[in-house]
Amino acid sequence: MVINRIIRAPRPNTIALLLRRMSPEARKQVEDTRFDAIGLIQTNLPSLFYYTDIGLKAGNVIAVEIVGNCPQHVNTMAFFGSNEAVNATIEAITTAKE
Repeated sequence: MVINRIIRAPRPNTIALLLRRMSPEARKQVEDTRFDAIGLIQTNLPSLFYYTDIGLKAGNVIAVEIVGNCPQHVNTMAFFGSNEAVNATIEAITTAKE
């Protein structure tokens, strides 16, 4: 099971929700970066690491683990970047899972 979503032109409240679920180091990195879109994937932990590597190779994005899910079974990764970079990242992940 892999769920993916893309948020284009995220509103400040949406960004604030995500920032609260990041480590302090990741939060600082995201706050210091301009981005137009956020790609989200949710899957089991081994697949999450695999898809994150694929996504980082496909687009110029920042990958941040979103905490607060069930870390033993399912977790979420957020990819921050331009619309084009997030599209390329999510497309590469979608292709890899097929």
